[in-house]
Amino acid sequence: MANVRARGEVARKFIIENVDARPSDIIAYVAQKLQLSRQAVHKHVQRLVEEGVLSDTGKTRNKNYQLIPQIKWQKTYPLNGTVNEGQVWLEDIVQSLGQRPENVRNIWHYGFTEMFNNAIDHSEGSSIILSYNKNAANTSIALRDNGIGIFNKIQTALGLLDPRHAVLELAKGKFTTDPKNHSGEGIFFTSRMFDHFWIISGDVTFAHHFDDSKDWISENDSRVAGTYVLMEIDNHTSRTTKKIFDKFSTDDEYGFTKTIVPVELTQYGDDNLVSRSQAKRLLVRIDRFKMVVLDFAGVAEIGQAFADEIFRVFAKQHPDTEIVPLNANAAVKRMISRARSHETN
Repeated sequence: MANVRARGEVARKFIIENVDARPSDIIAYVAQKLQLSRQAVHKHVQRLVEEGVLSDTGKTRNKNYQLIPQIKWQKTYPLNGTVNEGQVWLEDIVQSLGQRPENVRNIWHYGFTEMFNNAIDHSEGSSIILSYNKNAANTSIALRDNGIGIFNKIQTALGLLDPRHAVLELAKGKFTTDPKNHSGEGIFFTSRMFDHFWIISGDVTFAHHFDDSKDWISENDSRVAGTYVLMEIDNHTSRTTKKIFDKFSTDDEYGFTKTIVPVELTQYGDDNLVSRSQAKRLLVRIDRFKMVVLDFAGVAEIGQAFADEIFRVFAKQHPDTEIVPLNANAAVKRMISRARSHETN
């Protein structure tokens, strides 16, 4: 009997973890993955519906299932100096999180307070709307301010031609428009701690998903005023803040000394990475790190001048910064090797 209960718990946990991605065929999917009969899986699904964990819509052969929020609320806070991130954390977020594992609570504490503080200090808005949604599988928190917009602010501060260049700076880390009061690490580390992380502002979206090494940039169909940040994570993840911090520390020094830069963010549309100006845009501020991993995933080819600027000119001028290419295809590797061979001549 104990084994039967254990198998049932495994099946229900698997259903909860996968139903968002498979709302219309969750029964068939679970039956195949766990090698159970459809009838057995259907009983587990029905039990979750009866317990108020899942909702079902549609008729028998075309039913869709989805997780029902256990806690869902929205609240607006003034950005006039009367509230701070620590106060909102203690008074509103902690109670809603409930008895979460310590590692999950620590991730939420870091991510939420960093993002709320960013809105207070940088948005130049008058209010922020906080939305909280927790179900049996995961929790998400969204923050939306009515300020000038994060990408617009970074574009203005750095004199960038395109707000999409601001995403590249966020992806590198160690960027802030207020270096006296901020380290520039908050958004970088928050984006890497959560399962899913989005920033939407103006007509640009920045996204990072934990299972994907790349950051994503896309253009919105409609312009979003202010800045919208969404964070989502599994309620029972084994991830820890320490693991994330350690990932971006070099072996001989603890601290934010290593970064992974998705080179693909430097190119837009059908643009090829061929010029020194494109390379210089990629290289801005990376001399602040001891190790820089350039992730060439999604990059089909690079030009001689682009490679030379990075792997010969920059490397010679900044010997204390190690440049490590990653996920380069054969064509990209040839250009990198050519540039490096010139360095030794």
